[in-house]
Amino acid sequence: MKIGILSTNKNLYSTKRLVEAGIERGHEMPVINHKRCYMNITSHNPSIHFKGEAIEGIDAIIPRIGASVSFFGTSVVRQFEMMGVYSVNESVAITRSRDKLRAVQLLSRRGIGLPVTGFANSPDDTEDLLQFVGGAPVVIKLLEGTQGVGVVLAETKKAAESVIEAFSGLKANFMVQEFIKEAGGSDIRCLVVGDKVVAAMKRQGKEGEFRSNLHRGGSATLIKITPEERSTAVRSAKVMGLNVAGVDLLRSNHGPVVMEVNSSPGLEGIEKATDRDVAGMIIEFIEKNAKQGKTRTRGKG
Repeated sequence: MKIGILSTNKNLYSTKRLVEAGIERGHEMPVINHKRCYMNITSHNPSIHFKGEAIEGIDAIIPRIGASVSFFGTSVVRQFEMMGVYSVNESVAITRSRDKLRAVQLLSRRGIGLPVTGFANSPDDTEDLLQFVGGAPVVIKLLEGTQGVGVVLAETKKAAESVIEAFSGLKANFMVQEFIKEAGGSDIRCLVVGDKVVAAMKRQGKEGEFRSNLHRGGSATLIKITPEERSTAVRSAKVMGLNVAGVDLLRSNHGPVVMEVNSSPGLEGIEKATDRDVAGMIIEFIEKNAKQGKTRTRGKG
């Protein structure tokens, strides 16, 4: 098979591992910089071009779309879908998971455990909003943030009001969530492929840091997850429509709660912490499921 990896940097660990895993299994693995693609959107014969040539012969794609280029990146994925190319994560699912508020609403509708979350447009509603989520301390998140950027822990009511006022002044969209103190600055990253959690690690924030992201100096260790945590991770990925997802959970006093469902999870931390060949499992999933025109949405929505 010819499996294209949509990535802006062929030297990233995740991209290199997917290329290696595919080549080991006898596949052709071109890396396509989706930011440099351009599209001919025409009836009956849609096409994608790169450096003056049409991209042809691709059987499947693995989108590795960065949050900063979600709009253009998902439009490229959608164009591949319109061409009948199988995408391991479809454009609609990526868009769904990238919109943090939409994701929380969809997960809550399916009864999946979440931190209590509030969302408002006017700073006049701040007091009521803080009461929704149980009062300070609270976590305030920019809806466009990623890798822990734009996430603030407000430890007092006054601090929360100041942050909300600042974000409102910038016309930024944000949500307010209860702070799960008992998690102790750690979370669990579950890597879901298909309908299975294939690897799980505990991420611990560095001293004095409530965010556990590895990009922010957190550490990763192997962890054994409970059946409830496994089920929550798989169900969350399914609600988003993602075949490959990184589901971030917190252990709360009322069971596992989902913090985020990531459509382009990094492989370095989890492969090194668990010694699992996650890249190989993603390629195996594509081998079993990729068929011409099998994409459910075919670029719709």
